Amino acid sequence: MLMPKKTKHRKQHKLGRGGKACRCVDLSFGSYGLKTLESCWINSRQIEAARRVITRYVKRGGKIWIRIFPDKSVTVKGGEIPMGKGKGTVDHYVAIVKPGMIMFEMDGISEEQAKEALIFASHKLPVKCRFIKKD
Repeated sequence: MLMPKKTKHRKQHKLGRGGKACRCVDLSFGSYGLKTLESCWINSRQIEAARRVITRYVKRGGKIWIRIFPDKSVTVKGGEIPMGKGKGTVDHYVAIVKPGMIMFEMDGISEEQAKEALIFASHKLPVKCRFIKKD
C-alpha cells in the first residue's frame, strides 16, 4: 500500500472537498490518461487496485505513471467508545482528488489498449472518470 514514510503532523484536519483542480491537469509524462470528473478522497487500497488492473491488462508493454499519492491521514475511533477522550488513531491514508485531475498516465501501447485498461481501472475507483489523450 502507498503511504508516506514520514509526516510533519500525525493527524490532520478534515478539509473541504470543493473547487476544481489547479495541479495535475495536463498530461505530463504519457500520451493517455485517466481524468476525474468529481471530487473525492481515494484511499491507498483503491489506487493499488486500479494499478493492478492496468498492469495486468497491459502485461509487459507500456509504462504507467501514478500522479496521485495518499498523503492525508484519516483517523477512526473504535466502536463503543464514549464521546470525548481525544481524536482517534490514524487508520489509513487518502489522496484528495478534485475535478479535472489526472490520476494515471500511460505510454508505449496502442490507444485501444490504453483506453480499455484505463476504463477497467476506473471501475475500481469511487469517482466518475474520463479517458483522455494528448493532442
